[in-house]
Amino acid sequence: MGRHLYNTLLYSLSPLVWKRIWREQLPRHSRAERLGWIEKANNKPVVWVHAASVGEVMTAAPVIRNLIDDNPDYQVVVTTMTATGGERVSALFGDEVSHHFVALDFPQATRRMVRRLDPELLVIVETELWPNLIHAAANHQVPIVMVNARISERSFHRYARFQILVRDMLERINWVAVKSGEDGKRFRALGMEAKRITVTGPLKYDVVVPAEAVATGKALREQIGERPVWVAASVREGEEESVLEAHQEVLEQHPNALLIIVPRHPQRFDDVALSCESRFGVLSIARRSLNERIDPAVSVYVGDTMGELIALYASADIAFVGGSLVPVGGHNLLEPAALGLPVISGPHLANITEVADEMSANGALEKVESGYELGAAINTLLAYPERRKALGSAAFEVVERNRGAAERIREHLLTMVHPLSAEAYTAQQQLAARE
Repeated sequence: MGRHLYNTLLYSLSPLVWKRIWREQLPRHSRAERLGWIEKANNKPVVWVHAASVGEVMTAAPVIRNLIDDNPDYQVVVTTMTATGGERVSALFGDEVSHHFVALDFPQATRRMVRRLDPELLVIVETELWPNLIHAAANHQVPIVMVNARISERSFHRYARFQILVRDMLERINWVAVKSGEDGKRFRALGMEAKRITVTGPLKYDVVVPAEAVATGKALREQIGERPVWVAASVREGEEESVLEAHQEVLEQHPNALLIIVPRHPQRFDDVALSCESRFGVLSIARRSLNERIDPAVSVYVGDTMGELIALYASADIAFVGGSLVPVGGHNLLEPAALGLPVISGPHLANITEVADEMSANGALEKVESGYELGAAINTLLAYPERRKALGSAAFEVVERNRGAAERIREHLLTMVHPLSAEAYTAQQQLAARE
């Protein structure tokens, strides 16, 4: 009954759903994927990972890597809801995985996608509870697991209002890896059996730092030379001016300093570059997308490419993580921390409260309220190398101390994905077709 009412509402809102999703598109991906019309890349058995967007892809990266390495006879398929999520999948894994957009949660579309992928396992990243997707997978006898799952107190009360629908989904999920004991309690209260819940801890601390990204960052630093370098990453609309104001403060004390500014969204690349040119002059700006050299006259380098943020972090001395000087809720603090960089943020960290609190409690995060304070914080860290080193070391230690969720999840998934060669899979499919 609950799913019937859900489907009625979903169909009534379908024009709005299509309007919202229409812009989420990539080359070589048909919009028909949104209705489940996909083609498998080869005749291998499939492990399917669904990670909605960039954040979930980054969180799931160590799990995806383990699935690739542990199951060489399988094809790992990653689905996303957003185009930026798909771009991040390609940047991280290239041809090692297949990427598709996930079908919209209409009954026929999800059934079609499940039938066409015919996966041996579905791994859902975080709490992506899509009723028809879960129903279709379970009816197709696909084991379903959810990793890095959490339910906040606010979400719990919202889910509780739809108890029948939520319980129906949870009964079909084979195993949930939750971030904390509190999350486990909330899943149990919503109807999931305790034996199917394991507290593995948060996956986000198992941040992957690709060696090739570090090498790219070091090569870029060689081009930059012996100059103070700070990066402002994932900068959102409304805080770009504060970052540029901060850089003006930095230049007053360190005239040869370089700012690497990385806008969060590709559609802002050109506007941010123009803002930089307006404030500092055309000759003082270089853009990565144009492969422009960073000569001594350049004071701002615009990181207007996708999938290179870790490399840009690896070229810098200090990191400011955006989405935090404006009320967005903050972005990933752990990527620069994993590189041992001193990390600065604004006060708006609602999306990453647990990580921000952990880093703050361990002296691994410096918070500022404005562009002026950001500039002052950068100047202080540049003036006192020991302070800079201590802050970076504390950030690195927070990451290392909290690692381990990916390995705990890996141990469980190894019991769920069984060796199956392409020949055995083909025979299995032929038998199923005859039956």
